[in-house]
Parts: sequence; structure tokens; C-alpha cells
Amino acid sequence: MNEATLEPRPEGFRHVTRVLSELGHPRAPRFLDIAARTAQEAADALGVSLGQIAKSVIFRRRDDDAAVLVVTSGDRRVDEAKVAAHTGALKRADADFVKAHTGYSIGGVAPLGHARPCVTLIDRELFRFDEIWAAAGHPNGVFPLSPQQLEQLTGAPVADVVQS
Repeated sequence: MNEATLEPRPEGFRHVTRVLSELGHPRAPRFLDIAARTAQEAADALGVSLGQIAKSVIFRRRDDDAAVLVVTSGDRRVDEAKVAAHTGALKRADADFVKAHTGYSIGGVAPLGHARPCVTLIDRELFRFDEIWAAAGHPNGVFPLSPQQLEQLTGAPVADVVQS
């Protein structure tokens, strides 16, 4: 996608498009006709299974207020205790915290290109799929990748972070 094509798109989507290009990701983000604020809405819009949606869940680390991003499979629920075992004690993150730390609004948090560094963990359940879809900086934006590409692009460790 060239800059002229991107111009009418929201800044978060343009930012993720640039970051992916700079990182050499071979597939450009798609801007959907509808907002996909939930994993189910994204799966429905893309015609893929719920598990193929790489949803971004943000927590706030208690001891230093760092943002903790868990990229998890859309059909799984994050186990906060399992995440805390990797990161330290957590608390909920509100919309203002998410926007300040990632640069994105809830419903469009991409797994990369954050305003501030985030502690990031990747749910191992994503590796059940050859192709997954992640948010691209806006509720209408998504991009395809493999779980292995997600790991490479983010440099994040893969962990067991979901409820059994």
C-alpha cells in the first residue's frame, strides 16, 4: 500500500502498515468495511475460525505500571495467574492506560509498533493454526501472519497463558 492509498485511513492503521513494511512483513493490512472490536466480530468478518484471531489483552503490572500485552487465541481466555507468573502481579488496564502505552484504542491494539515498550507474551494456543489475524491499529484494521511470524516480529516469548 502506498502513502496516497493510506492517507484517508486512520493514523493507527497507517502506523501499523508502515511498521510491518519496515519489518519486511510480506502481507499488507486490510481495512474492513465494518469495525471488528471483538475477536468474534473479526472472525465473522474474515470468514475464519475464532481461534485464528490473535486478540490483544493488556494488563497493568502492579510494581512498575508497565503495560503487559498478551496476544492470545480468540477462542481462549487469558489466565491472569499464569501471566503473572511470568511478569509479576497484575491489575486491570483501563482505556486511557491502553491508549497511552500502546498508541492504539481498545479493539484495535496491534501486537507491535507500540508508543512505549510493552512486556509481551504470545499464547502457545495460536500455534494450532497456520494463519492467524491480528489487529492493525484500528478496529477496522487486521493483518494476516503465521504464529511463527508473530514471534519473529515481536521478539516475544511463547507461553501457556490461558485457562485450561
